[in-house]
Amino acid sequence: MTTDIRQLEQLLEYTFRDQGLLLQALTHPSYQNEVGGSFGGDYQRLEFLGDSILGLLLAEMLYERYPDWDEGALSQLRSRLAGQDVLADRARSLGIGDFILLGRGEEQTVGREKDSILSDVLEALIAALYRDSGLQAARTLVTRLFERVAAAPELLVLGRDSKSELQEYLSSHNLPLPEYLLIEESGPPHDRQFLFHIQVENRIIGVGQGKSKKIAQQVAAAEALAVLKSDSGQSA
Repeated sequence: MTTDIRQLEQLLEYTFRDQGLLLQALTHPSYQNEVGGSFGGDYQRLEFLGDSILGLLLAEMLYERYPDWDEGALSQLRSRLAGQDVLADRARSLGIGDFILLGRGEEQTVGREKDSILSDVLEALIAALYRDSGLQAARTLVTRLFERVAAAPELLVLGRDSKSELQEYLSSHNLPLPEYLLIEESGPPHDRQFLFHIQVENRIIGVGQGKSKKIAQQVAAAEALAVLKSDSGQSA
């Protein structure tokens, strides 16, 4: 486990003074239940704290980046950035899943790939950084993980679900449902990239790339909507 911890610290670009905090942030309740009182606890309390810290730091980031936005728009984008799917994607970008301590049942059900677990562990890690070294350490990680996503809100569009919107658009125009074609997977395990094409009636109408299949499909769907609406003379 020492080697794994050091590898994760390299990915986090941070060395913990108290590695017990890092281990706790990585410990799923199922693992704690199997090991019992001999271990240092699971991530649930840290995740509770990390949720609030993440909300504060995202609010700070968006407040500074978008000085002309009102409270409602800022709140919606913060909520979207803190959504389970985005948090899980950010956790995957670091390869956090490889380091989570899971019980046998969660291992057998591919717990390392579950959005719910990945998002909880990321929040716990943010809290662990805060407890180990203060708010700036947590801010550095949050900025690194979310700054680029926050700078391109059109890919998230305040909670917009482009896949559902595309399906509704096609249905209302008596067109067949879209086909999502996985064209390519690339990059190392901790930084995967997925490329999707969207096909409707044998025509490619959208292309999207992202660090998770969900995000790549959403990007492709947003492009497909823009193409279809442009073809029909509508505003995207």
